[in-house]
Amino acid sequence: MLEVSREKTRTRHFALRTEQAYLHWIRRYVRFHGRKHPRDMGSGEVEARVSAATQNQALQALLFLDRQVLDVNLPWLVNVTRASRPKRLRGVLSPAEVRSLLAQLDGTSWLIANLLYASGLRLMEAVRLRIKDLVIERGEVIVRDAKGGKDRVTVLPSMIIAPLRAHLAKLHVRFEQQRKLGEPGVTLPTAFARKYPNAAVQWGWQYVFPADSLCQDAYTGRPARHHQHEKTVQRAVQLAVHKAGILQPASCHTFRHCFATHLLEAGCDIRTVQELLGHADVRTTMIYTHVLGKRAMGVKSPLDRQL
Repeated sequence: MLEVSREKTRTRHFALRTEQAYLHWIRRYVRFHGRKHPRDMGSGEVEARVSAATQNQALQALLFLDRQVLDVNLPWLVNVTRASRPKRLRGVLSPAEVRSLLAQLDGTSWLIANLLYASGLRLMEAVRLRIKDLVIERGEVIVRDAKGGKDRVTVLPSMIIAPLRAHLAKLHVRFEQQRKLGEPGVTLPTAFARKYPNAAVQWGWQYVFPADSLCQDAYTGRPARHHQHEKTVQRAVQLAVHKAGILQPASCHTFRHCFATHLLEAGCDIRTVQELLGHADVRTTMIYTHVLGKRAMGVKSPLDRQL
């Protein structure tokens, strides 16, 4: 059943992370109920398994199992209660706090964090960048196959071009050494890998932030070089937050929130920010105006009025 599920996800060109998440929940669902076949389960079993904060993702996995793998239609499955996600304000640091946080980082983590803040990238978008996606001459970053399977273009700040060029120069030396040793190339999108297998050893397709060691390609099973693991950057940022003495919660994704908010504070058009972030709906971008709104309304506290 799991192999069929894997085949179905790949036939539909699901992202690898979506495939892994679906297989994870299907496996846990079956094990939780003593390896009972899903066809023999009812709404009670499903609700017992998907009633936590991760309910919606788990439920989508079970719907996929029901409709695409087992090819059955269980009407009650659609009516299983979905968890409502609480609405939270975006955590945003001041420009001074961002500078303080970045000052605690170095090396590759510093470069990635600068891209997150200066270009508004998500963490996975940053670590998945390839050499060809950096258009340094035009000051642009091309984000490929982002959330929703869309490409977009965002800004590459001039302040990090020099350290970025130095980083790429070191990578190129290592790349030439790897070619001489006949090491495997990088992982590629599945369809592209079948059509252009030699692209894996071409300079333009190398990751900007490659992993130090080889791994097993999830699709081909052969050794390949993947990008740097995102947890490495997450740990470095969390340590930097502590060193910088920042009290409010902050993570890699906070840099993206800061990018949007600081652009809006500087007077950038909200439609431009929407395009740079890759939001399909401007209402998503408008969430970042919560900081601006407090100031724009000009509300004055009653206590201030008496001073």
